[in-house]
Amino acid sequence: MARDRTRHFTIGSPVWCGDGACGQLWRVVIEPVERVLTHLIVQSDHRDRACRLVPLDVVESSARGTPDEIVLHCSLAEFETFELAQETQFLAGASGHWTYRQEQMLTWPHYRLAPGGGPAVVGTLTSTRDRAPFGDIGGIGNIRGIQVRRGDRVQATDGSIGRVQGLVVDRVDHRVTHVLLDESHLWDLKRTAIPIGAVVDMKDGVRLDLTTAQVRSLPPVELDVQD
Repeated sequence: MARDRTRHFTIGSPVWCGDGACGQLWRVVIEPVERVLTHLIVQSDHRDRACRLVPLDVVESSARGTPDEIVLHCSLAEFETFELAQETQFLAGASGHWTYRQEQMLTWPHYRLAPGGGPAVVGTLTSTRDRAPFGDIGGIGNIRGIQVRRGDRVQATDGSIGRVQGLVVDRVDHRVTHVLLDESHLWDLKRTAIPIGAVVDMKDGVRLDLTTAQVRSLPPVELDVQD
């Protein structure tokens, strides 16, 4: 997945596929842990005005025509296969210094632990289960080859306990360490972060091998708040 720290795109620019115009640039998407741009959100010229999530690696390195044109190396038909972008998948704005206004950016709901924030642990989880490879191919991430989204239901062994708020990503190797539970289901005003090793399935939401009581007993974590 292409990522870029410096390239600037002009919001509202026309976007072209190899065989014709496909829309206008509506927003850019930021990955907050690495602080890079990963996707463009393009509003289609078609009647439905749908917004498509366009990976940065299909954007031509240099635009042809006027400086504000954006050219994709895909066809119109291929453009229509890109995932629909829904604002509920993202956080509004982005921390740090960017060349965009806050309302022009959306951020993947990825978090990192503060130094000394401490990962939550569960019983005798083995080290091979404590971390999972991660790749942002849409939704908010791909864990063990299965896509997980903000808002997906989280299911304990004895019932539903809430929905996914985001993912906690390691600051060094960028692997997922925890699934963050939505704030409406935080207990005792603590951050409830579920170790990735407790996740047994993500085919229909997030299914855990923990009971509700075990989730409530997880130690709190402190997230790194970026300026």
